[in-house]
Amino acid sequence: MAAPGIPPIRLGLIGTGLAVEKLHWPALRGLADRYTVTAFTDPSDEQCRRFTGYSGVDPALATAGRAALLARDDVDAVLVSVPIPHLYEVARDALAAGKDVFCEKPAGVDAQQAAAFLALAAGHPDRTFVVGENHFYRDDLRYARALLDDGAIGRLHLMAWRHAVRSVPRPGNFTATPWRHRPQYRGGVHLDAGVHHIAQIRLLCGDIAWVHGAVQTANSTIDAPSDLTLNLVFAGGAIGNYTASYAEIPVPPEPNEMRLYGTEGVLVLAGSEAERRVTRSSSDATTHTTVFRGIDNGYRAELVDFADAVQFGARPTGSVAQSVANAMVVQRAFDSAERAAVLALGRVPGAGPVPLWRPRGSTGLFDGLPGQRISSSASFAA
Repeated sequence: MAAPGIPPIRLGLIGTGLAVEKLHWPALRGLADRYTVTAFTDPSDEQCRRFTGYSGVDPALATAGRAALLARDDVDAVLVSVPIPHLYEVARDALAAGKDVFCEKPAGVDAQQAAAFLALAAGHPDRTFVVGENHFYRDDLRYARALLDDGAIGRLHLMAWRHAVRSVPRPGNFTATPWRHRPQYRGGVHLDAGVHHIAQIRLLCGDIAWVHGAVQTANSTIDAPSDLTLNLVFAGGAIGNYTASYAEIPVPPEPNEMRLYGTEGVLVLAGSEAERRVTRSSSDATTHTTVFRGIDNGYRAELVDFADAVQFGARPTGSVAQSVANAMVVQRAFDSAERAAVLALGRVPGAGPVPLWRPRGSTGLFDGLPGQRISSSASFAA
């Protein structure tokens, strides 16, 4: 919640596609004390009409192009939600126009542009510039991170995660987006969707020191590798394996669980968007499960963090540097696959371990956030 007497941020939307409809608008709708939309633009008139239809935003706020939107005095900040190949140029123009920027991920189409994102942020120290990464803000992941920080499973020594789903074009789904079928960004789906998984891995397991990757192409609907398997060595000494498959054929139901093995217990992260579960198993064969329902998967919290940075000067968790660190894991994974070699992962300036986000002014993890949390205990002893 904003402090009394502080006006909401006047927000311009550059792009009103699926990400705004499915992810950002539901969060913005509940943050009227923090944001008011004063302008929006999209190359598609149909998208603009669709946006005003479901949002209730005045159609008169539609602006003919981003240059006109960025020239408006009633826009303090912009939410950039355009195809990946155009994110950099739009963010660059917005910063040059003196706007604060919340930009969709990833930070760069390749390693060279990731470096350009870092330089862009460094060149505008007076502006708030973040790249959205909702996994840094998800309630279940922050809860799991707090358990790890408290030593709930002892020393982490192994991470194992396999994520396998069918990925074919479906109307109304992100997979139907034409620019995703023939991606003009290195890594394809593993850069687009996979950076979320890398963010989760980094949040829970720490920085990555070494990568060894291999890829396969087995999905004719996307012009990029569909499969990635990645062996990891973490800076803290743990090791791990991450395998992601975006298959063309139907995939039998799989748990898609992330498992973290410690010297005194195991954490299992599972479930769907509707119900996420964190289960901690202890050395005495007892389990403690917390179920998260009705959470918005971090979209509200990341916008709250952005608003806190703009209005109060707070340091945002989802910095450009942290987003670049996520993207560079994918880039080095593809380097490793091409060279058939184990590669070191260089340090990203300004990144480092991902900080654990908490609502501003709170010592709790969930203060002021939506959702229900239910805990239970059991035993798996023979």
